[in-house]
Amino acid sequence: MKVSIDAGLCYGSAECAHRAPSVFAFEDGYGVVRPGRADTGDAPLVREAAERCPSQAIRITEDTAARISEDTATGITEDT
Repeated sequence: MKVSIDAGLCYGSAECAHRAPSVFAFEDGYGVVRPGRADTGDAPLVREAAERCPSQAIRITEDTAARISEDTATGITEDT
């Protein structure tokens, strides 16, 4: 799972950086995902930060590239 922050929604509460400082940072008044940490969407602290973000700016999405790669390796297709 991928985690990201919608800069258009974030209003800078720093709640994310407080709850999961190894994943989120607070830069120029807004939350950001630390470099190399975008693949941490499954981590419990990241999910908690997303649930408690007052501006609902944290997005956790499925990594479709990884899913497609897994499906190809197992032979699963949409037609199956």
